[in-house]
Order: sequence, then structure tokens, then C-alpha cells
Amino acid sequence: MRKISLVSLLALLSSNAHASGGFTWVTQFGHATGLDHFFEHLTGVHHYDHILTFILVLLALVLTGVYYRAKTKNMDAAVIPDKGITYRNIVELYGSFIYTQARAVLGEKDAPKYYSFVATMFLVIFVSNMVGLIPGFLPPTESINTTLAVGVFSFIYFNFKGCKELGTINYLKHFAGPLWYMAILIFPIEIISTCIRPISLALRLYGNMYGDHMVLGTFSNLAPLLVPIVFMVLGILVSFIQAYVFTMLSMVYISLATAHHDHGDHHAHH
Repeated sequence: MRKISLVSLLALLSSNAHASGGFTWVTQFGHATGLDHFFEHLTGVHHYDHILTFILVLLALVLTGVYYRAKTKNMDAAVIPDKGITYRNIVELYGSFIYTQARAVLGEKDAPKYYSFVATMFLVIFVSNMVGLIPGFLPPTESINTTLAVGVFSFIYFNFKGCKELGTINYLKHFAGPLWYMAILIFPIEIISTCIRPISLALRLYGNMYGDHMVLGTFSNLAPLLVPIVFMVLGILVSFIQAYVFTMLSMVYISLATAHHDHGDHHAHH
């Protein structure tokens, strides 16, 4: 019974962090160090929790990566896998999972090119989502500013890679479609649909994470025993699914942007 009460209390504390003006560790840290005044003076933004939390997530991932590199610095030791469930095995299992997904979407040839971007994107979003399940923390992805920034980053990346892979002129040409006399209609439609992609990515991630934590908070207040445990488990599932969907869509956009068209595609122009 004590275990159930403890888990329920943690869920309740976590849900209280989502209330406007509620307690968060980041807010307390900002007050103690004066960062709240710094952010307010610099940007005029009063709610900075998602910014500091996102920075903490990035720092934690960087330190995790440095630690992994240190563990595998010795090439002889790196070749021999660890026994049992270890930190290194978990990292390599994650890497294998992401590479399999990248190979399925991008193909055997292009998967190694974009693997680092895909692996980083998934991990940043997933950990940012999961932070919201820790009592006293707000997930950065519950803010539209964070999700839009990540969406724009993905947008810039796949367009940059498209221009680099095909050349800027050829990349712009593919927006016009295969029929030259339809280009005047197809080109603006394709441009608009491409520019909407970061917004759709941002809104999908934001809406699902905000809704998930609103549900957790509501049910934690109504029934603080047992029920929050179920929604915390569902929260883990939602965190994974949203990171997975965001990453998969980003890979699809990369694939579309960098695809080389056969000369046969241009025969329709003649």
C-alpha cells in the first residue's frame, strides 16, 4: 500500500507542475540564481521553464554521449560486447533500432548519411517528452515554441540536404512537377505544402504532449490512488510514439527531398 501511495503521490506532484504558476524545480532554480530576471530582461518572456528544461535535456544527452565515447575508446574493448543489461548495451540497442528504421525509410545507401541526425532527433524529442513524467518538471515539448523550433530545424535540414544532393536549381525544379504546362499551378501548391510541414510537425507533437499531461493532471486530482499509475504508463507510450512519428516523418521528408529522379520522369515534358 505504501508503494501505491508513493507512486500516486509522485504522479500528483507531477500533475501539479502543469498547473499555471505551479511548482517546478526549474522555476525554483531560476528564482535562486536570478535566471528568471535574466530571461525576462533579455526576451521579455515570463515563462521560461521549457527553455531551461530543454537546455538541461541537451546537456544530459551530451554528457551521456561523452560517457559512451569514453567507454568505447579502447577499440579492443569496443569490439567485445558487455554481458547482461549494461549502459553500453542499451545505447547500442537503441542505435541498432534507429538504424533499422532509417534503412527501411531511406534505403541502404542513404541510411548512414542521415543516421546521426535521425538518432539525435528521436532521442532529444523522446527524452524531452519523458521529462514531464518526473515530479516537478514540465516537458519542453508541452510548449509550442519548443516543438516549432524542432519542426523548423527539421525543415531547414531536409531542404538543405535536398539542395546539396540535387543542386539548388534541380531541387527547386522538382516542385514544378513533371508537366511543364502545369508548373504554374503545381509549383505554388508544392511550396505551400512543404512550408506547412514544420507547422504540422510542431502542432502534432505539441497537441499530443499537452493533451497527455492534461489528462494525467485531471485524473491525478480526481483519483490520486492507482489511476495515475495507468496514465503514467500511457504517458511513456505516448512519449515514444510521438518521438517515433516525428522522426519517421522527418525521414520521409528527407527521402522526398533527396530523391534522384530518372530521366524518364522528364519525358512527360516533351
